[in-house]
Amino acid sequence: MPTASSPLVIGFAQVAPVWLNRAATLAKVVAAIHRAADQGASVVGFGECLVPGYPFWLELTDGARFNDPVQKEMHAEYLRQAVCIEDDHLRPVQEACAERRINAVLGILEKPLDRGESAYACCVVVGAKGDVLSAHRKLMPTYEERLAWSIGDGHGLRTHRIGEFTLGALNCWENWMPLARAALYGQGEDLHVAIWPGSLRNTDDLTRFIAKESRSYVLSVSGLMRLSDFPEATPHRAAILAGHRGGDFLADGGSCLAAPDGSWVIPPVVGEECVRVAAIDHAFVRRERQNFDPSGHYSRPDVLRLSVNRERQGSVDLID
Repeated sequence: MPTASSPLVIGFAQVAPVWLNRAATLAKVVAAIHRAADQGASVVGFGECLVPGYPFWLELTDGARFNDPVQKEMHAEYLRQAVCIEDDHLRPVQEACAERRINAVLGILEKPLDRGESAYACCVVVGAKGDVLSAHRKLMPTYEERLAWSIGDGHGLRTHRIGEFTLGALNCWENWMPLARAALYGQGEDLHVAIWPGSLRNTDDLTRFIAKESRSYVLSVSGLMRLSDFPEATPHRAAILAGHRGGDFLADGGSCLAAPDGSWVIPPVVGEECVRVAAIDHAFVRRERQNFDPSGHYSRPDVLRLSVNRERQGSVDLID
């Protein structure tokens, strides 16, 4: 059938970090942005906390041991390699996005200037003009992640208009939180980006479920991590590797793209670094929302309504 929609090319960059090396990992991100742009993409996503890497050592080296010198040393190095947006650490990514007119959704370990030495798993959206459109700090780190990541806030629960689509994004298990999803649905989201550290078990079912629930396109983007991806200079590398019992992969990817009816546009990709893109059509969203629109004609705001606090957390209110 004829359609007035203009296809939007989107994609994922499933790459491994240069673990605990912010500059080198950002260089890989920039290279992947160019690869996606070369394939015509207007949006490219990256995995959760890709820069400078997921805190794999916590599970593998008894991360909950209190006042342990090894844990303190790993944590200090992790913070040293974190991303400070105010210090312009994302400048290479912003310049690449502006040069290629592409939007990027990137997972970082953010250490803001006003929160001491605490850091957050943060999903940053960089626009096609190179500006940081939003920075969403993960609302609740999952399980052992709380030993390294601080609890975030709702400031980044925002959507962004890209062509005919409205893009929103969540970190990892936030995608399991019905109210977090609803906060984006209610702002017009129809292109949902879910970022993950990397595992097929996370993306295989939930990606299609969110697509069916929201009648949106859902892009799940995972990182990749193999034993060989730990640099030789990694602190306590031998102990980290010795603690792993699951084969070569700590994160096996699983990046994928589902259509608004839950069908695969790009099925999950496992075990390889790659950049994949596909064209999506907003007419598909309109067709699927003919019988169900979760924040439109099928909602009942007179009965059920969500309140969202988007204030940025801070420990001091300065009045001059």
